[in-house]
Amino acid sequence: MSTLDIIKDNLLKREENLSEFACKSSEALRLKEKEEDFRPLFFHDIDTIIHSSSYARYMNKTQVFSFKNHDHISTRMLHVQLVSKVARTIGRCLNLNEDLIEAIGLGHDIGHAPLGHTGEKFLNEISMKELGIPFMHNLQSVRTHMILENNGKGSNLTIQVLDGMMCHNGEHLEKVYKPEKKDINKFLYDYEQSSMSHSYAACIRPMTLEGCVVRISDVIAYIGRDIEDAITLGVLNRNEIPNNIKETLGDNNSDIVNSIVVDIIENSYGKNEIVLSDKVFDSVNELLKFNYEKIYNNANTFSDLTYYKESVNKLYYFLLNDLIENKQNSRVYKSFLHDMDKSYIENTDNKKIIIDYIAGMTDDYFINQLDSIC
Repeated sequence: MSTLDIIKDNLLKREENLSEFACKSSEALRLKEKEEDFRPLFFHDIDTIIHSSSYARYMNKTQVFSFKNHDHISTRMLHVQLVSKVARTIGRCLNLNEDLIEAIGLGHDIGHAPLGHTGEKFLNEISMKELGIPFMHNLQSVRTHMILENNGKGSNLTIQVLDGMMCHNGEHLEKVYKPEKKDINKFLYDYEQSSMSHSYAACIRPMTLEGCVVRISDVIAYIGRDIEDAITLGVLNRNEIPNNIKETLGDNNSDIVNSIVVDIIENSYGKNEIVLSDKVFDSVNELLKFNYEKIYNNANTFSDLTYYKESVNKLYYFLLNDLIENKQNSRVYKSFLHDMDKSYIENTDNKKIIIDYIAGMTDDYFINQLDSIC
């Protein structure tokens, strides 16, 4: 038995002590066979994600506030790290598979467009108008690793990780998160149906308890941190937080995160579901509504939104025309298609190609592209 075989065996032995509800490496599924090494499959997926080009672009993608000259305002990179950490804390206390949790947590927002949810909204409008299908960042995260990475060949992540990314939607709070058993065909069916319908996508559930942990951790990671960012930028005053929320959760990110995490651990231990108490669920729900009213609806001015919408549309139609007219000197060829696998180019509608290209842009790259056509 080689040293690496011994190491692999030792790594897998750790999973023998996991909860009966945890997803083990032996259950991992891939769409295509892949030569594995000594790393457990979900651990291998973590490495694949953090070494991907799409992961590097997190660094300059908006979380909530775009183009704010402040070093301490959250970017998408910080957000996914916070999600991963919160989720792994819950997962360790519930004795779940932390490798699977970390892979989902770090990869879940890779499909986010530049300008955050604002950019996603305008890309969705274009996609609905041009292709009759929605654009959603969670599905684009799956598409990125299933199709776009590795020059259009995909990175062949496990189904459990892809499914967790697809089902992570942190905008829909639930009191109980229960996994739904799936095989490869059910995952692909959910992905296909979600890609065609916002309503179907809103109803899908993760296939693992680890995916459920990441889904609620997405909320936990941003709900308090966004308050701190808003206070730092003068958008919000801490005294504005309602007293009943302060009493239950706290009035700062540290207390808010701790209150929700402890509540989940106490109510979910030994169960095949993630549960919030009635009191904490009601407070988190109220805090979400408060954040939308005070922060998210005020993150951009009307003139900002008008400019972003015009900019997304202008760049989309300009690049689409370049593609239709086969302008080989266009950025869409030089920066995106020049080394993409022929199967992607031949099997993808021109309109979808441009949406894929724009969705992968960082905020600064988006503006640079826009400036180059003005």
